[in-house]
Amino acid sequence: MAFMRSLATAALAAMTLLLAGTLSAAELRLIMVEQPGCIYCARWDAQIAPIYPKTPEGRIAPLERVQLRGPYPPDVRLQRPPTFTPTFILVADGAEVGRIEGYPGEDFFWGLLDQLLQEAGAWPAETGQ
Repeated sequence: MAFMRSLATAALAAMTLLLAGTLSAAELRLIMVEQPGCIYCARWDAQIAPIYPKTPEGRIAPLERVQLRGPYPPDVRLQRPPTFTPTFILVADGAEVGRIEGYPGEDFFWGLLDQLLQEAGAWPAETGQ
């Protein structure tokens, strides 16, 4: 599984470099809403946090952490307040464009994040290969 993830990450990094000129100019960031004692936040921290900044996704949408009760960045406009943790909110130019509520595990997280990035116009659509 780790080998496949590494291979996929390398392919996506190459694709990101090739498509850099066509990606959206929007400033993207991924806000992770967390709280102390959240076991799923801890699981994300163990499985994803160490590699996230090194991935194409992490370079396109850098991570910003916020506590559930705030304060939230003043330049961010959420569609609705998060109600549980973790919640991952993709923000483009200060406006929420989508979210992942909960942490469904490493394999599902990457697919859901890639889908959000595609919907935001910052990620190439799946080719079906």
